[in-house]
Amino acid sequence: MDGQLSRKGAAWPGLASGRYLSGLLLLGALSGCGWGGGDQAGDTLEAIQESGELRVITRNSPTTYYYGRDGEKGLEYDLARRFADELGVDLKLVVIDDFGEILDALAKGKGHLAAAGLTVTRKRKERFAFGPSYQSVQQQVVCRRGGEVPREWEDLPGVDLLVLEGTSYVERLREIRQVMPDLAWRETGKLSTEQILEKVWRGEVDCTVADSNIVALNQRYYPELVVAFPISEEQELAWALPKGSEALRAKLREWFGELAAQQELAAIRDRYYGHVTIFDYVDIATFQRRITSRLPRYKHLFRKVAEGYPAFSWELLAAQAYQESHWRPRAKSPTGVRGMMMLTLTTARSLGIRNRLDVRNSIRGGAEYLARMYERLPEAITEPDRTWIALAAYNVGMGHIWDARRLAERAGRDPDSWNTLKDMLPKLSQRQYYKDLPYGYARGTEPVKYVRRIRQYFQILERRFSQEGLDFQTDQAS
Repeated sequence: MDGQLSRKGAAWPGLASGRYLSGLLLLGALSGCGWGGGDQAGDTLEAIQESGELRVITRNSPTTYYYGRDGEKGLEYDLARRFADELGVDLKLVVIDDFGEILDALAKGKGHLAAAGLTVTRKRKERFAFGPSYQSVQQQVVCRRGGEVPREWEDLPGVDLLVLEGTSYVERLREIRQVMPDLAWRETGKLSTEQILEKVWRGEVDCTVADSNIVALNQRYYPELVVAFPISEEQELAWALPKGSEALRAKLREWFGELAAQQELAAIRDRYYGHVTIFDYVDIATFQRRITSRLPRYKHLFRKVAEGYPAFSWELLAAQAYQESHWRPRAKSPTGVRGMMMLTLTTARSLGIRNRLDVRNSIRGGAEYLARMYERLPEAITEPDRTWIALAAYNVGMGHIWDARRLAERAGRDPDSWNTLKDMLPKLSQRQYYKDLPYGYARGTEPVKYVRRIRQYFQILERRFSQEGLDFQTDQAS
């Protein structure tokens, strides 16, 4: 889809609504239907502010911009929206499907900048200026576990290697071929990087090349994908600007510097990647199997209970239940917690539940207890942090959440951010930190792991059972 989406916080075609809506214009092919033309290289920061809009070229993918259950999402989208707010202008997104057309569109003046998970490379720097780096990635050769997996560069000749054309992957492979003349690969412009990864997972292609952040996300859905080896050093992702946009580039440097200093940049990255830092193949592969073998027996119960708790989707409750009991209604721990949601006897009694092994009651009790944690949190805590912190409180107790918030305030960090609290909670097991706190010692690493795993399960379930057809369908490349 090539399109122009106009609002502070862009809208998706057919769903444009709300107080920020200022217009919606679908485009034909970029080559035949230009809009807002002119050479953007001469635009100054002052001109953008006077026009009242920041035009940002991006793409539809889980690592950049997509329309999720609760509206627009994506790391690039969050950053672009914040930057537009910083400038006091509307955000106008130009969404382009074909990755190879993104930089061409920028060169033709279709936007003030491109925020599309772009790797800064030597060739690209010859054509464009770049803002500050906001994330580091590494190009990786990805194959299927149990298939033909090369172990080093010298093993690549003879491997069926399929990559997306027009990307930095091709640029890097051409560099390698200068010293390895036998290296060969196929290129496609018809598939996304994610679709190529799926073909590798299905065994239809031996291997591909993808950025480490894209691989980390997709291993949750295709757990047999395995990283063979990297083919690049760490590379920086940054926004591309037409050369000559020095005022805008200077403003970007200043703004990104403030985001980093205030820990907001780290918080945004955590929102999309905080749960994928560690990949446990056995755990994820087992979870995927149990979605088919166990979940169907209980899915209708999760759906029914979630109707009474609008803050929680059924997928979230199911993800939490899997973390608690692996969807086993008669689960029991050595400490005496029982049932699908592993309720303590005291908690069950406070919720009016007599039989913790009754599946419906257990799910309802878990949802009610989570809702109580959710409601006790300060109003200043917004989503998605509010849900993650409530889950941590479910696991470790609200008192220790208050203590972690105290530590955050002492450290001069945001106590309303899960990115902050996940750093503070492990400190509750260290005497120098907990000795003067009201609730004392806690095994603070456990709620951090607890939330991380639930986030992984939740993301897998949400993608697998999304019925709206609006969530991301493809990913591209850098």
